Amino acid sequence: MGVIAIVVAGGPLELPWAGAPPPIERIIAVDGGLDAALHAGLHPSMLLGDLDSVSPAALQWAHDHGLEIVRHPTDKNDTDTALALASVAASDHLSDIDVVLLGAATTDRFDHLLGSLAALGAPELASARSITAHLGGTTVHVLHPGSHRSLRLGPGRTLSLLALHGPCTGVGIDGVRWPLRDATLPIASTLGVSNETVLPTISVTVATGVLTVIVPPTLTRDHAEATPS
Repeated sequence: MGVIAIVVAGGPLELPWAGAPPPIERIIAVDGGLDAALHAGLHPSMLLGDLDSVSPAALQWAHDHGLEIVRHPTDKNDTDTALALASVAASDHLSDIDVVLLGAATTDRFDHLLGSLAALGAPELASARSITAHLGGTTVHVLHPGSHRSLRLGPGRTLSLLALHGPCTGVGIDGVRWPLRDATLPIASTLGVSNETVLPTISVTVATGVLTVIVPPTLTRDHAEATPS
């Protein structure tokens, strides 16, 4: 993992690193995500959103520490998380940045969870070095067209490949029980669901379309470490 830009969408959080974090370019807290970030020991540089869920104490912290506060109206076309990711996408050196979304995999607002996954496939993020979401104990890797990722998961891990944003072609995965070679995944296909790693490191590729790789949690805390190629 290289220089990372973190978007904190809510909590509680499970940080994807042990010990000191990798170099961080910026941390954007999405509304109530500021409370989650502070609780996890993260100090954002920006607070973004309609500010309907951030606590008064966290908002005061933002003012006291000179955070950039970007307030959007409640009535808008994009979610706060999508707006935060768009802010990251506007970076002048996006190709050097690993985009990381942190949040809780809650089911009370499943629509928000799906919206966050959809936003990770925005074309503006296509040139990012990598795109990863840590949602509770679940890790999601999003591959834009022409991407290749090497994932160090260890053997015996379950994972699924899904074409959530539209059809994917040229899909390949190695180091798993059921490899794929130049496969096509229609948007409704379950062909890539519930595969299993057999090697410590696997590789995933996609030629066209946005491919979503979902790694569910294990019984032990075992976060995936991803290295873009």
